[in-house]
Amino acid sequence: MEYVDRVLDPYLADVVANLPAVTVEGCKGVGKTESANRLARTRIDLDQEAEIQALREDPDRIDRLGHPLLIDEWQLFPGVWDRVRRSVDRQPRPGSFILTGSATPLERPKHSGAARVVLVRMRPFSLVERGFTDSAVTLADLLTGERNDFHGDTSVRLDDYAREIVTGGLPALRSVPQRLRRTAWDGYLSEILDRKLEESGLDVRRPQTLRAWLRSYARATASTATYTDILDNATPNEPDKPAKSTTLSWREALGRMWLLDPLPAWEDPLHKLSRLGQAAKHHLADPALAAHLIGATASTLLTSPDPAGVLTPRPGTLFGALFESLVTLSVRVYAEPLGATVSHLRTKNGDREVDLIVTRPDGKCVAIEVKSAPDLIGSDVRNLQWLQSQLGDDLLDAIVVTTGPAAYRRDHDGIGVVPAALLGAGYPAAWME
Repeated sequence: MEYVDRVLDPYLADVVANLPAVTVEGCKGVGKTESANRLARTRIDLDQEAEIQALREDPDRIDRLGHPLLIDEWQLFPGVWDRVRRSVDRQPRPGSFILTGSATPLERPKHSGAARVVLVRMRPFSLVERGFTDSAVTLADLLTGERNDFHGDTSVRLDDYAREIVTGGLPALRSVPQRLRRTAWDGYLSEILDRKLEESGLDVRRPQTLRAWLRSYARATASTATYTDILDNATPNEPDKPAKSTTLSWREALGRMWLLDPLPAWEDPLHKLSRLGQAAKHHLADPALAAHLIGATASTLLTSPDPAGVLTPRPGTLFGALFESLVTLSVRVYAEPLGATVSHLRTKNGDREVDLIVTRPDGKCVAIEVKSAPDLIGSDVRNLQWLQSQLGDDLLDAIVVTTGPAAYRRDHDGIGVVPAALLGAGYPAAWME
C-alpha cells in the first residue's frame, strides 16, 4: 500500500531532528509505525518476545543500535521507557529515540519522561490527508489573527462527506471494498474488545453489555450526555445494570487504547468568561467507528433522523453529529503540529455553545462553529458574534465550517465561512517563532 503523506510528518521530522526522544501515540491501525519508520535508522519490534528478552538481558542494547532507533509497541515492555529516559539523561543527543504505542500500559513507567520524551498524538486521516481539494484556508493562518480575506471553491457535497464518515481514516481500512467494509470494522472492533482489552489487564465479564455501552457512547457523539444517560441508554429496562466502577474501568481501558477521544471543555486561560461548563464532548477515535456501531450507512446518514434513544441534547440528524465529529477530528490533526489545543465552549446553563475553540499557548484562540448544512442562517453565527464581543482581540478569528461550495468572509462581521474540504493545517506558523 502506497504511503500517504500525513499532516504530522513535517512536525514529527522536526521533533526527531532536534529533540532526543519522542513517543507517537494513537489507536491501533492509525499509521504510527509507518510514519515513524521513515525517520528511523534501526528498529525494535516489541511484539516479538525475542526482542523483549534481549532487552531484559542487555539493557544497554538501545544505546548501541543505530539512531534514530524506533521502538515499536513500547507499551508491551514498559520498562523500556525508563531505559530510554536514562539514556537521554546520560547523553541527550537529538534524534536518538522514537517510541510508538497503541495503548498506555497499566504498569506505568517509574518516571514520566517530562522534559525528556515528547508526546505526539497521531489520529486517523483528516480530510486533507484523504485527498480532498487543496486548502483555501489553513488553521495556521487563522491563528495569526490577521483575518486576511480568502476565497475558494469545492465540488465536495453532502454525499461525499457522508461517504467519508462511514469510510473512516484508518489507512488499511480505507482500501477495503465497500461491500466488505462492515466485515473489516467488525474485525477491528473484535480485535480490540475481545483480545487487546484482555491483554491490557481488563477482565470483561459482560462483553455484550460492554458493546452495548460503546454503541450508546457512539450515539452520544458530539454531545455532553452524562455517563448515567449513556449507561441507561445501553441497558434499557435492565434491573441488573453494571456498577459505576465497572463502566469507569471500561472508559479507562478504552481511553488507554486511544479508542475514546473526548473533547475537553474550554477553560478560558485568559479568564474573561465565567459560568463555563466542564463536561467533555463525546467522540470516538474515528467517526466511522461510531457509524459502524450505530449501523449507519452513507445513504441512511442523509435520509434518517436521529435513531430512537440518541443522546444529543439538540434536535438534528445523525449526519450532523458525525459530520461535527469528522470536522473535530480534522481540526485536532491540524492543531497538533501547531502546538495548539482544541476544546469546546458551553456555558453552564447551555445558552451559549461554540463547537470548537483552538487555543494558542498564549491563550488567544480561534472559534469554529460546525454546520452540516451548505447554507447559513442568522442563528448559525450568533454565538460567534457573542464570543467576539466577550473576548475582543483575544479572539483571533471566527469561522463557520459547512458542507457548502465556497469559502469567503462575510462583509458585515468578518466571520469566515469555510467548507470542510477547504480547511487545512499549515506548518510552521509565523506566530510560533
